[in-house]
Formats: sequence, structure tokens, C-alpha cells
Amino acid sequence: MRKWLTRPEMGALGGVILVWIVLAITGSSGFGQGFLSLRGTVTYLEVSAQLGILALAVSLLMIGGEFDLSIGSLIGATGMVTAILASEAGWSIWPAMGVSLILALATGVVNGILVVRTKLPSFIITLATLFIFRGATIGLTRLITDRTVVGGLNNLTGFKSAQVLFGSGIRAFDAGGPISITTEPALIGSSLSIAVIWWLGLAVLATWVLVRTHVGNWIFGIGGDANAARNVGVPVDRMKIALFMTTAFAAWLVAQIQIMDVRSADVTRGELKEFEAIIAVVIGGTLLTGGYGSAVGAVLGALIFGMVKQGIFFTPLDSDWFRVPVGMMLIIAVLVNNYVRQRASESK
Repeated sequence: MRKWLTRPEMGALGGVILVWIVLAITGSSGFGQGFLSLRGTVTYLEVSAQLGILALAVSLLMIGGEFDLSIGSLIGATGMVTAILASEAGWSIWPAMGVSLILALATGVVNGILVVRTKLPSFIITLATLFIFRGATIGLTRLITDRTVVGGLNNLTGFKSAQVLFGSGIRAFDAGGPISITTEPALIGSSLSIAVIWWLGLAVLATWVLVRTHVGNWIFGIGGDANAARNVGVPVDRMKIALFMTTAFAAWLVAQIQIMDVRSADVTRGELKEFEAIIAVVIGGTLLTGGYGSAVGAVLGALIFGMVKQGIFFTPLDSDWFRVPVGMMLIIAVLVNNYVRQRASESK
């Protein structure tokens, strides 16, 4: 029992239960109403899923001792690359997605190489990348299209087939209706977005990597003491580059899910997502200093964020206040994480 209580995600699990109870009481007039309704559940799961995809990748990177602040700008950039190539250049959606994926992975490689070669903090490197990509996305989009939003993507070649993988939903909540696949946006009706399926699938994969593979041991070792890990043969530099590529891939995936969901791309997409992902990861029990955390915790942190962000709409509070409880939970999470980490060290 003591071993389970000192796991990094246990604080987040308690947070999920507490937040759900509070919102269930304040945000619904009865079972199946408000926050407890199927529509309410689908809504916060959609928000949690997109953030959770980012948080999973960020958790691996942070356990490895690094940060990536460029993922928010990459969401806007890769989404816009897909949209412009498909709408302005006349490409099919699939090759346009392929090019934007290459851009994302190349950015991850560049971020990783700059971090391991220059020895500068990843915070600084990726903060610079954030501004570069955000500025370039806005400037080039205006130059090419004379606007900042590219819409009408649902009429382009390959959109329908791509939407099955990135923009569909599972409609299982219609009264008396069978389970079926729908391509309506998840926020219309009560369909469970495919983003949730991606999120849970990637959570299983990330957990398996961390817990069951030598790569997971390498990640924890690099975050705990990179020099010691290098001395025992861990390919520290290659692993860090791979982790930056992972966060870049997550940003690309979220971008494609978003453009399939709303049928458009916007240069401002992804703003503040880098910080929201870090918040979710920290709430989930990962230390800012690296070497400690879990993918399950990142899932729970994203779930808490999604419940608070969307659940507040069902309460008497103005939705502008939602960042207040998030900030309070962040402080509490850090204190709990430090306490749990200390108790875990004492029990060894």
C-alpha cells in the first residue's frame, strides 16, 4: 500500500476524484444533467484528449530533464502547412499532411541538436523556436493567402478519408441507437471524438515504454543524472533528440485533429498549449527537475485540466475564472509531488 501511495500519479488521481465531485455537485441539477450529462462528458473529454496527447509527449521529455516550449507554435505551423498545400497548391490532404509531419519532425531534430550541442537550456532554445515559428506562420500565411484563417478544407481532395483517421467520432450515446462512426465534429451531438482514442492508445504506449522497456530506463536515467547515464552507455544525445521529435509529432497530431474537426486552419492555433501541457504534466506528478514522473499522471493531469476548463461552464461561476483553480492546483500539485518524492526516497 505504501508503495502505491508514493507513486507520482497518486496525487493527480486524488485531484481527479475531488474535481469531479465538486463539479458534479455545483455543475449539475441531477444525474444526467449539466456536467454529468453525456454532452458535458464528451465536451471535457475532447478538451482533455487534445491536451493529453501533448502532455504525454511532454511528460516523457520532462522525465528526461528537458522542456519544449515550441509545441504550441508547431500546432499552428503544421496545421497551416497542411491547409495551404491542400487549398492553395491543390495537393491532396494526405501528401500535405506528410510534408507538415516532416516539418514537425525536422523541428524536433533541430531543437534536440541545438540543446545537446550548445548545452544551452532547452527552455531558451525552444522559447526561441516558439517565436520563430509563430512569427513565420503568421507572416508567410498572410503573404501567401492574404488572411490568417484558411477554411473550406472539407471540400478538398482526400479530406473525407483523412477525417476517418483524424476527425471522426464514435456515436454510442443516442437513445436506442446502435454504436456507429460519425464524421460530425465531436462537440456536435454526443459522439466521442477519435482524439480520445488517440489519447488513450498513446497513453498505453507511453506507459509501456516507460515501465517495460530499456528505453524507459534510459529516460529516467537521463533525467536523474545525464552524466551518470552516459557513463554506463546510455545514448543520451540520441535519446534527447528522439524525445524532442516525440513532442513535435504530438503537436503535429493535434494540429491534424483540429483541422479535421473544424475544417479550417488558423495561425493562432496552439497558443499557450505549451504551458497548459506542462501544467498538466506537473499536476500529474512529474518533477520539473526530471527523473521522476509517469505517463498515467500526465493523462490524469490533462483530465483535471479538461474537467475544470469545460466544467466551469456548468457552474454559476463566470468561465473567465477557470484559470484560477488551475493555478491553485498547480501549486498544490508541486507541494504534493515534493512530499511524495521525499517519502519515496525515505522508504528506500
